[in-house]
Amino acid sequence: MDVKTGNGAFAAARSMALQLAQSLVKVANGAGLPTRAWITDMNQVLGDACGNAVEVSEAVTFLQGVRREPRLLEVTRTLSAELLLIGGLAGDTAQALQRVDAALDSGAALERFARMVAALGGPSDFAERTAHYLPSAPTQMPVLAPRAGWVGTMATRDIGLLVIELGGGRRQASDRVDPRVGLTQLVHIGQRVELGQVLALVHAADDSAAQQAGARLQSLIGICDNAPPAAPLLIQRLGG
Repeated sequence: MDVKTGNGAFAAARSMALQLAQSLVKVANGAGLPTRAWITDMNQVLGDACGNAVEVSEAVTFLQGVRREPRLLEVTRTLSAELLLIGGLAGDTAQALQRVDAALDSGAALERFARMVAALGGPSDFAERTAHYLPSAPTQMPVLAPRAGWVGTMATRDIGLLVIELGGGRRQASDRVDPRVGLTQLVHIGQRVELGQVLALVHAADDSAAQQAGARLQSLIGICDNAPPAAPLLIQRLGG
């Protein structure tokens, strides 16, 4: 189980995340389902993208080895290794991580993903022709840094709400989701940026929506004069 905590998580307070993780592990193990949990940081976006099609595209490029954002890779490796340990498919964490790396680097994970897509009724060549099948937004606009400095804060939940404002999520069940919209090329906390450097790329249905989202996003990414202290991504492990 991956239990998020931080300003983008349901369990914003770490104490709440710990209580939730403990409950999940206790109930699942009590029911005979071997379970472990990691509390992980969500004070910034995990990966480089937010949205529907753009996140699927990011997942494919991750499996292809084209781009593996370090924090996303760390969480993926850690959770996958835990599954191998729980299933008795690795003797220790080091061996489990080696197996995860081998699956990623050999293309085996990508091949299994492609088989899953096909088994669910999707195209058999989705992994090879992802851009052909995923819709793209008609407007793609860069959001530029208003000043030089270090990325110090990110209002993660509000960024998620911004994607909903673009049409990438529902306010009520009857709303139609636009799979094209979202954000890509997002910067990360601790990253140095210069004046005019791209903070993110907005994918929107039209120019007006892109302009509004861009102005809003600038206010949700805080740039400071000094590099912020590094915060751990993997906070606490429970169970096992």
